[in-house]
Amino acid sequence: MTVTEAQASWFTSTFNALVENVELAVLGKRQVVELAFCAMISEGHLLLEDVPGTGKTSLARAMAQTVKGVGTRIQFTPDLLPGDVTGITVFDQKRGTFEFHQGPIFANVVLADEINRASPKTQSALLEVMEEAQVTVDGVSRKVGMPFMVIATQNPVEQAGTYSLPEAQLDRFMMRTSLGYPDHGATLRILESTRNQKVVVPPLVELQTIVAMAGLAREVYQNPLVLDYIARIVDATRNATQVRLGVSVRGAMALAKAARTWALAHGRTYVTPDDVKMLAEPILAHRLILDPEAEFDGVTATAIIGQILLDTPPPSQRDLG
Repeated sequence: MTVTEAQASWFTSTFNALVENVELAVLGKRQVVELAFCAMISEGHLLLEDVPGTGKTSLARAMAQTVKGVGTRIQFTPDLLPGDVTGITVFDQKRGTFEFHQGPIFANVVLADEINRASPKTQSALLEVMEEAQVTVDGVSRKVGMPFMVIATQNPVEQAGTYSLPEAQLDRFMMRTSLGYPDHGATLRILESTRNQKVVVPPLVELQTIVAMAGLAREVYQNPLVLDYIARIVDATRNATQVRLGVSVRGAMALAKAARTWALAHGRTYVTPDDVKMLAEPILAHRLILDPEAEFDGVTATAIIGQILLDTPPPSQRDLG
C-alpha cells in the first residue's frame, strides 16, 4: 500500500488539529506536543524529565481528552506495589470464583508520575505492558486496548529516595524529552488565564482515528539509504569511545518507525534524512550508557548524539532520487 497525497493531507491536518487542541492546556510547547503525538501514533511511550510544575500532568490529561480516551494517573511512591499498577485477582465469596480487578494501567493514556520513586519491583510491572500492550496476572494475559501510551515523569534534580530506571525500562520509552519552563509570552498568557475557569480541552477525534493514523504511518515510504543512515548512526553510538552501552535494535526500530510518522505529520509520503536528524536526540540519547570517566568530565548523551550526527554523512538528494 502506498500513501496517497489525499491521505497525507488528511493525516497532516488531523495531526495539526490534535496538537493545537492540546496547546489549549499546554501553552508555548508545540514541539514537545508534536513529539508526544508522534510517539502515540507510532505506538510508543514518552519519558518526561522535568522539574515540578511545568505541565506534565496537563499534557497527559489533555492528550487523553483530545482522543476521547481514558486517562489515568499513577503516583509512584516507595510503598506502591505491582498489583496497584496492573490490578489484582480477588476471591468473590458469593460466587465462589476469582475475579480480576483492573488496575489503572488499563487506560489509553497512563501518566506514571515520578516513576523513579517506586521500587524496581514495582517499576518492572510496566515492562510487559509497555512492550506487548498486555498484562499477565496469575497466568492470564489481558490486552489493555489501543491506542495505549505511558507518559512517565521524573525529576532530574532531586535524587534523594529515588531508584534509577534500569536500562531495560529506559529502552522501552520511544522518546525522552522535557517541557521546560514556558517563555515570557506564554507565562503571561498562563497568568492571564488564572482569572478564568480551568481550561477545558474539548474532545476532538475518536480512538479509532489514532489507530487509523498509526496504520497509515506504517505505510510511509522509507528509502533503503535512509534505513542505512539510521543503521550507521546506531553503529556509531556503539563504537563511540565515551559510550559503555550503545543504542539497541529496539532503539533503531523506534527511530525508523517514528520517522515515518514525523514525515507524514509534515505532509510528506516519504522519510528524509532531516526527519531522522530531528528525532535522533529524543529517541536515542536516553538509551546511551556513558563511561564513568566521561560522565565525570561533563560529557552528556545529547552531546554525543549531536557529534555523531555531524560525523555521519546523510545520503545525498541525488542518491535518494
